[in-house]
This record gives sequence, structure tokens and C-alpha cells, in this order.
Amino acid sequence: MTYGWAILVVLVAIGALAYFGVLSPSKFLPSSCTIGPGMGCDDFKVTTTDVQLVLRNGLGESLTATNVSISGCTASAEADGNDAWTDGEVLGSTDGITLTSCTNGASGDRFKSDVVIVYTSSSGVSHTVTGDITAKVE
Repeated sequence: MTYGWAILVVLVAIGALAYFGVLSPSKFLPSSCTIGPGMGCDDFKVTTTDVQLVLRNGLGESLTATNVSISGCTASAEADGNDAWTDGEVLGSTDGITLTSCTNGASGDRFKSDVVIVYTSSSGVSHTVTGDITAKVE
């Protein structure tokens, strides 16, 4: 009978910790930005209405970026058509690209979404690369 009460106390304590969010795994997940092989995500920032990405071409050839998209955001002005993207260069200006008019949640929430990059290689073939971004909304 004593063991039963001890187990009940432990279960109540675990339930209370889970209820108040102490055991929430989303608080412990790190922020990350991962794109396909050959493309780097040097830096990123997620706000309630914008996502800023610093993407670097590491494929060893010049590309033409045609579209960068994240679900819930409009296309960025810097990659809306035919931006030349040479090897080793950051897409857009030196501070990257900004996707605007986003619905990313409230400040402090966790944000997770796919990043889709459409580009044309120097040989004229169109490619689509999908990555993901996980961050806290600032």
C-alpha cells in the first residue's frame, strides 16, 4: 500500500510539472536553419510579421534565384525574379533577404516552417531546394 501512495505522489508531481509547462519540449529545442546540400543559411531572424534569411550559394557555380518562399509569407523583393547569385555570395544584399507580410505567431512562440528556394543553374535547368527553419519569434 505504501508503494502505491508513493507512485501516486510521483504521478501527481509529474502531471503538475507538465500542466504548468515545465516539461514542455518546445522550450528546449534549439533554433536552426537548414537548407539543402551546397546552400548555407548563415543567419536568420523571425519576427511576428517578417522572416529575414542570409542564404549563401556554395554549389560552386553561378545561379539565378527565381523565388524564395516560406508558407504564410509573401515572396521577398530581393529574390522575386532574376537575381544573379554567384558562388560564395549571399542572396540579395549583404544583409540577406526579408520575406514580409508573414503570420508567424506571437512574440515568444516557436516557429517552424519549410523554406523553398527555386533557382536556375548556369546550364539553364530549374531546381527546387527545400529546407527548414525553427526559431523563436522575436
